[in-house]
Order: sequence, then C-alpha cells, then structure tokens
Amino acid sequence: MAYGSEYGSEKKMAEGGNDAELLKEKANKYFKEKDYENAIKYYSEALEVNPTNAVYYSNRSLAYLRTECYGYALADATKALEIDKNYIKGYYRRATSNMALGKFKAALKDYETVVKVRPNDKDAKMKYQECNKIVKQKAFERAIASDEIKKSVVDSLDIESMTIEDDYDGPKLEDGKVTETFMKDMMDWFKDQKKLHRKCAYQILVQVKDLLSKLPSLVEITLKETEKITICGDTHGQYYDLLNIFKLNGLPSETNPYLFNGDFVDRGSFSLEVILTLFGFKLLHPDNFFLLRGNHETDNMNQMYGFEGEVKAKYTAQMFQLFSEVFQWLPLAQCINSKVLVMHGGLFSEDGVTLEDLRKVERNRQPPDSGPMCDLLWSDPQPQNGRSVSKRGVSCQFGPDVTERFLEQNKLDFIVRSHEVKTEGYEVTHSGKCITVFSAPNYCDQMGNKGAYIHLRGSDLKPEFHQFTAVPHPNVKPMAYANSLMQMGMM
Repeated sequence: MAYGSEYGSEKKMAEGGNDAELLKEKANKYFKEKDYENAIKYYSEALEVNPTNAVYYSNRSLAYLRTECYGYALADATKALEIDKNYIKGYYRRATSNMALGKFKAALKDYETVVKVRPNDKDAKMKYQECNKIVKQKAFERAIASDEIKKSVVDSLDIESMTIEDDYDGPKLEDGKVTETFMKDMMDWFKDQKKLHRKCAYQILVQVKDLLSKLPSLVEITLKETEKITICGDTHGQYYDLLNIFKLNGLPSETNPYLFNGDFVDRGSFSLEVILTLFGFKLLHPDNFFLLRGNHETDNMNQMYGFEGEVKAKYTAQMFQLFSEVFQWLPLAQCINSKVLVMHGGLFSEDGVTLEDLRKVERNRQPPDSGPMCDLLWSDPQPQNGRSVSKRGVSCQFGPDVTERFLEQNKLDFIVRSHEVKTEGYEVTHSGKCITVFSAPNYCDQMGNKGAYIHLRGSDLKPEFHQFTAVPHPNVKPMAYANSLMQMGMM
C-alpha cells in the first residue's frame, strides 16, 4: 500500500513536470515572437505547476526585463538563485535587472561571480569590465560633486566664437532666434539624416535652459471654451513617428497647442532629432507648447538606454552634460483648467499630496529614490484598490481608491499619464479617472502597438482619442547607442 502510494505521487510529480515543461515551451515560443505578455503568462503557469524550477524564474525574469518591469525581473532572478545558487544565468539576469535600476554596485557583484565561475567567458568579462567602469565613473562624479559646486556647461561655452563652416548648407538660427522657417528646414534636414551644426544645437540648448528654469514645477494653464490642446505620450527617439504626429494633427502653433508628456529620448535611435525639434518648438511657441519631464530625462536612464551614447556619437560628452542640465529644469506636472492633472508617471506613495506640494517641489536635480518627484516620474496605476510594490522596482503602483481620494482632495476630474506602452496607444482605467497615452507606435520596432494622442477642449475637457500606426524609418535599429550591458539577448 505504502509502495503504491509513493509510486502514485512520483508519477503525479513526473506528469506535473511534463505539464510545466510544455507550458515553458509555449512561453518560449511567445517570447521568440516578442509577445512578452503571453510569455509571462505561461512561465507563470509553469511555475504554478513546478515552483522549484530556477530556469522558469530566469526565463520569466528576462520577459519582465523586455517589458521594463525591472522590479519583478529582479525578484525572479533572485528567486532563481535561491533555488539554485550555481545557476549562472540567474546571476546574469539579476545583474541586468540591477543595471536597469541604476544599482551598479549590486550588478558588479553578480558579474564578478560569473567571471569567477567562467574565467574564459568573453561576454561575461566584457560585462564585468563595462560595469566596473561605470561604478568607478560614478564614484569619481560623486567625489567631484562634493569637492565643488558644479559649474554649468553654459559658463564654459563661447558660442559666439563657434564658426559655421562654409560647406555647411543646413538650417541656421536667424539672428540667434528660432523661427518657423528654421523649424521646417531643421525637420527636413533631420528627416534626411543630416546633423544640425553644433553651434545651432548649443544655441537651442542654452536658450531653452533659460526658458525652462523660469517655469514652475507645476505649470497651470487655462483653455478657453473654443480652444483645444493635444496631449502626446512617450516618443522615445522615434523621430519619424513624431513627424507623422505633426502631419496628422498639424504643426504646433498659437492656435494648435501641444503638451508632450515626457520620455522624449532613449531606446529609439533618433533621440537627438526628437529632442531638438521639441526644444525648438518650445522656443518658437513658449506659451503654447509644453514639455514635462519623464523618467528617461535622467542621467541613469540616458547612460543605459542610448541617449548619452547618441549625443556623444553625434556631438560631444560636453553637449550631453548640457542636455542633462536642461532636463533638470523640465516641469514635472501640468494642470489644465484646474480640473485635469497631467504627469508622466502617476500618483503618490502616500495620501495627502496636494497641488501646492507639487508647486513647491525643487526639481533642478536628478530624481530621488522616493517622494513626490520620484512618483510623478515613475509610478503606475493598478486595477485593485490600495498600493503595491512597483513592477519597475521604483515608486509604487496605485489603485482606483488612491486616484479617487487624490482627485477629491484636489478638486480635479481626472489624471492623464504616459509611461506604459499600450496596445491601442491609450487606456482608460479607474472608472475613467486615470488615462494613459503612449505615442511611440510599434515601440522599439517590436511591440506592434498603435500610438495615440488626446484632444482636450476647453468647452468640456472630454478626452478625444486619436490613434495612428508606425511609419517606416531609416535602417538604424532601436538601442543602437545603448550601453552594451542592455543589449542582451536570450542566453
């Protein structure tokens, strides 16, 4: 009897193991097709059948990395290593998750483990050296920062003495000013993959820094009954899709205002073209063209996801430093007609935050790891009430009750945020009180999503959604300038 019972339980375990393997294979198939949501679903089902398999956790960790759920990716990699401390891929996954979160020292420790176990692995050695370089660079930057008050790049620039060579036949500012003609010429110039003269780029950056630094952290505007504004979400260096937005919806003007809700750069490999175009329009229409900061207008993200590498490749490290300074002055939120609040990420880790608190945020810095500034850039909504740990490993996730309380306290109708790729380009949640808009179609050339933008009219502030699909772009892959540690395939 005992023997039969033991045999029966072993057989059941074996069958369970086979079921789990079939689910894993199904998940792998979805992963290869870049359908990461279904991959995650079937890895999760495999783990329900067999929760002690390190490979399943490791594979799901990679799928989470692909969907930018770095917090979940880190947790899965850690779990894989708890199950099997000798599982080398687990160290790779955990290191990559920590890199994505800007936790470079923790990542270095794991790369060190891999190198010790696999001394002849060239890839492991390269990743270790690259990570070590970043850790040392960060330590050096901290040492310099504590030694002296950081001087602005603007102070060391002599733009007037920069000469524009005779053979440059591209767009130039007119008497040092951005004009409509200059903007149209620059957009066409960029469309042909040509580079704006560095003098012009520096002129735009210096002027836009001065303009942004005079703005409050919370920008407040009023639309008249007959006016409308277009709100766009993440554009992520997808320049040709940005041009398509303007083609579909008209160029920015005094009568066609826009608000771009952060994450202008990184991932897409035309980030410079996107950001110089957006900054140019801000200078041309300062009172009718609005820009808010996203979590990718930060040094850590730019170092990993391509913008720093792109600026250095097309211009210089000094110009990237100036971009970093400018990004720190981007406002964090915008209130329309005292009824609609727009921010890149979302609501807060604690109740009780008021619009007055947002007005008081000192934003001229890299975002902290917690607090209202961090939340505005990083948080995400969730369907269930309450708050939970962020899938990204930064800030939190907030439920419909959190949204309801915040809106009620601040006498607002709804919030508009971006920050997450959505299949349809937008999503309405929390009973219509939390709207997500994302404007990078076929994100990273692989997600197959639509892009969208929103029209809000002063007469009723009722959101009107407009969807669009990706347009062709030159053969430069996304992440072409990203840190090599983030260009990691399946292992």
